[in-house]
Amino acid sequence: MLHAHAFVPAAAVGGRPFADSVVLSFEDRRRRRGTVTTLGGLEVLVDLAEAPALGHGDAYALEDGRLIEIVAEAEELLEVRGRDPLHTLRLAWHLGNRHLETEIGPKWLRIRRDHVISDMLTGLGAKVAEIDGPFQPEGGAYEHGHAHDHGHHAHGDHGHAHGHDHGHAHHDHDHHEHRGHDHGHDHDHGACGHDHGHDHEHGHGHKHGHDHA
Repeated sequence: MLHAHAFVPAAAVGGRPFADSVVLSFEDRRRRRGTVTTLGGLEVLVDLAEAPALGHGDAYALEDGRLIEIVAEAEELLEVRGRDPLHTLRLAWHLGNRHLETEIGPKWLRIRRDHVISDMLTGLGAKVAEIDGPFQPEGGAYEHGHAHDHGHHAHGDHGHAHGHDHGHAHHDHDHHEHRGHDHGHDHDHGACGHDHGHDHEHGHGHKHGHDHA
């Protein structure tokens, strides 16, 4: 089996060719360790020193020097728009207050699709649309010190689905994301999603366990 113990940010890839590509959700992209299957059928054991939230265009570096391109998988999201910047800021506060991981764009907020939250946001006067697109929420990307530029994720005002027919084989998940939504209690937190450091071992092949930064 091929091994990848390092990654290369998109900005540092330059003109180097990719040996293959792998399509991953945000949760898969922030795992420190696990097995991924590329579009070409290669199985790669990823074993990183830390768990950055890798983005579209980044790459896993194989031990033999080849690069495996990381493609952000289209996910079911809600795109939220306020009436004006101040209203959007208030909406972001409500999302952060409920510990919801949130991607912040120039004129929109994106969260994972949740009908209860959608109704809440609509009640607050937001314009909410269901989209399919890549997800790169705040608070996770390159927290070990590298700023992640959303511009190179090709995020426009609308989600972009990646039309790949791909298979995933993910195992040995180190962590599990806490997605519990506190819909009825307000806590004083910031507007962005929070990373929680948990160390749970899962020995199954589902895409639910992940390493958090």
